[in-house]
Parts: sequence; C-alpha cells; structure tokens
Amino acid sequence: SFAYFTIKDRLPQILTRVIDTLHRHKNEFFEEHGEKGVEAEKRAISFLSKLRNELQTDKPVTPLEDELPDAALWNQYLDYQRNLSNGNGEPSWFQSPWLYVECYMYRRIHAALAQNPPIDNFDVFKEGKAQNFFESQEAVTALCTYFQELLKNIKDLDEMQLQEELFKLLQVSLWGNKCDLSFSAGEDSSQKSSPLQSLENLIPYILVNDMEKLWSLLVNAKKRNTEKSNVRVDIILDNAGFEFVSDLVLADFLLSSKLADEVHFHGKSIPWYVSDTTKDDFNWTIKQLQSANHMWMSRCGINWEGNLKKGVWVYHDHMFWTLPHDFSSMAEVAPDLYADLQKSNLLLFKGDLNYRKLTGDRKWEYTVPFHQALNKFHPAPLCSLRTLKSDTQVGLKPGQGEQIQASEPEWMVSGKYGVVQFDAAL
Repeated sequence: SFAYFTIKDRLPQILTRVIDTLHRHKNEFFEEHGEKGVEAEKRAISFLSKLRNELQTDKPVTPLEDELPDAALWNQYLDYQRNLSNGNGEPSWFQSPWLYVECYMYRRIHAALAQNPPIDNFDVFKEGKAQNFFESQEAVTALCTYFQELLKNIKDLDEMQLQEELFKLLQVSLWGNKCDLSFSAGEDSSQKSSPLQSLENLIPYILVNDMEKLWSLLVNAKKRNTEKSNVRVDIILDNAGFEFVSDLVLADFLLSSKLADEVHFHGKSIPWYVSDTTKDDFNWTIKQLQSANHMWMSRCGINWEGNLKKGVWVYHDHMFWTLPHDFSSMAEVAPDLYADLQKSNLLLFKGDLNYRKLTGDRKWEYTVPFHQALNKFHPAPLCSLRTLKSDTQVGLKPGQGEQIQASEPEWMVSGKYGVVQFDAAL
C-alpha cells in the first residue's frame, strides 16, 4: 500500500534530511551557544539516528520518555494501540496504523530537539518552508496583485460576481495544497506559475465540488446575522509557503466582501509534517510580504498585520492538532478546542492530513457519505479543501472512483485530484 511505501522510503528520507540539516547548522550552533550548542547538536543527531534505525528495522514503538505536556496523552494512545492488537505483540513501525506511526515520528523529531537545550527551539523544517515561499514568489506576486486589483472595486460587485470570485479563491487555496513538502519528502514543490490561469482546466479534477453549498451557507449566515452576532470562519491550516498565502488571500476576501466578520486560523504548536504552518511561519510570512519590494505584496502584508492588530484575524494553536488522535475523539481529548470550534459558522480544513484525521484514515468504500465517515465529529458546518495524497476518499458517486482507478491506478496519491467536500453538521 501507499502507507507501506511511505514508512519504508519516505520517512527515512525525511529523517536523513533532518539529520543533515542539524549537521549543516553546527557552526551556527557553536557561534550562538558555544560548546553547549555543539554538544546538543550531537545528542539530537544520535537520538534521530537511533530513531531512523528503529523505523527501518521495524522495532516496537516505544513510550515517550520526555517531560513535554503531551507525553502522557501519547503514551495513553500507545496503550490503546497495544490493546487493539489483541495480544499480537507490540505495535511496531510496519505493524501499526500509518497515521499513528507517521505522527509518532514527527513527535519524536520534536523530542530530539526539545530535550536538547540550547537548540530546543530550532525548527529543522524552517529552511525548506522558507525556500518554498521564495521559490513561489512569482505565484505569490500574481495572487497578491490579482487580489489587490479585485479589492479596488469589490464594493461594486453584485452577488453573482462575488460568488465567482469566492469560487476562484477557494480553488486557488485548494490547488495550493499541492505544495506539500512532506509529500515530496522535502523536495522542491513550490508553485511556479500564476495559479489563476489554470483554474478552468483543473475543474474536471475536482471530484466532489460543494462550493455552491459554501456560498449559500455564508450568504444565509450574513442575512440572518443581526448586529450582535459575528459571522466567524475558521481555517485549519496545512502547509506554509504558497498554500498559506492562498489561505490568507481567501481569508481577506471573506472579510472584504463582508461574507465573514472574523477569521480564526489554527496552526501547529510544534514543527510538523515538514511543511505545516506554525506561529513562527505565520508571523514570518506576513513580515516577508510587508517588506517585499513589490507594491501589492507589501500592501497585503501591511493589511494582514492590521487585521491581526484589530482582532478580526486571530491565530490559535492547540496541542491537539499534533496528537495522533483522529478528530472524532476531539470532544473527549480536547473539549476546550471542540467548544471553541462550535462557535464558528464554517470550518475550512486544509489538506490531506486533516482529511485523514476527519475520516479516521480508514480504507472506506468510495461511496460512504462524508457525514458518516466523520464519525460524529460535527462541531459546526465544515468543508475539506484537499488534494488527494493518500489512499482514503469518501463521498464519491457510484462508479466514480472505480472509473478513475481503471485508467489511473495512482489517482489517490498523486495530488492531481482534489475535493471541496462539505458537511452541514446537522
């Protein structure tokens, strides 16, 4: 399966890159922290080399030994996996659910650094994320320019035109999800060309397209809305780099078109899945845009900083997003986060990992309804914007999956197809 290939080939490649990144920063650690920095780097590398060996030789998954706040939850989850195996031995790297061991690897990478001050705040994936951003400059510039031009006459757009613009920016945000570094094991995956030119040609590749439902939800929320209550949209982020900029543009459009009054962003509290957005990435991207020597890029950056200051944009991170649990256990494991999401009018879940956690990463029949696969996770109306990079997909029409499978055996993992898949949460 694709999961096997991922654990066997992709994850060791990612670990090798992490080790290599630490090697390359040795002098920097020495300059900043002296011998202590070099010692910490050596310890982290030895921890990661041991991890790589455990993975490649299918050793049992071991409990976390660090004192970080989420360690107890991880170790409880390991016990849960042990009980699932019905006494068939310890869960190991090749004999466990893919989602679990993949998340576990990233948590162990985090531990390798977190346990080794003074380099405990070093983000081993930072360089790759920054590189993705800079290599996507052309696309970022094109998108910011398009958006700033759109803002000039947004007040004059009628409902049809607003809807058309929303659909465009939803699609840019959807296809921005192709820029995923964990998928390419850290190889270049930047967006090179203007993302707006190819949208028309990509429509046939959207297997479930619920954009109309999003539109009517937002328009009706607006109409029902009294002075007292705000329309709130939450975006559960995926990758930094170009995809994140496309999410920010979408968020700004929602405010500027008055389809929403506030947008809440949810990122990762630790570096995760190579290119996932952390608070540092969030702030860094806005700073980069502000200081860009391109008028419309810097205008976007300045406006977005303003949105954060005014409180119409809010950034959150929560430990739950980097736990191995799928979202159906959120209400139990992170009731505070679940209660917060219930305040939203619409939750937009970006990307493949979120989709896997929404659907429990199971080998569903293609036609199983999305609502059913969510397994009672319904804090608010939600929509997944996702390009397919793992072999789980629900909510297709009868025969749809089989038909594509016949001509494209790799369709579920190539990133070529996408979904805008909505659930009303009733």
